[in-house]
Amino acid sequence: MADAPTSITVSVKIPTPLRKFTQGLDRVQSNGTTVGEVIDDLEGRYPGLKTKLVDDAGKLRRFINVYAGQDDIRFLDELKTALKSGDELAIIPAIAGGWR
Repeated sequence: MADAPTSITVSVKIPTPLRKFTQGLDRVQSNGTTVGEVIDDLEGRYPGLKTKLVDDAGKLRRFINVYAGQDDIRFLDELKTALKSGDELAIIPAIAGGWR
């Protein structure tokens, strides 16, 4: 039986408000076997990005949604959600407001 890969490459969609950290890129490649590892990898490449996604307690910020494919990671294993090669993550800031 082959060992699990130590790192895989995934595509990450970056929302407009966070593109200032990625030199304007709307999609970047990142490495990691979990969502948390991918976020750590992104921080190494794009300093300052992680603090916009994760709070001081190491939890995903309340108004940030992350999807692995079509699945909201809050309903999976959050930052421990396992990824496989070719997966796509989408970072989506929640929009607050109300109807008038």
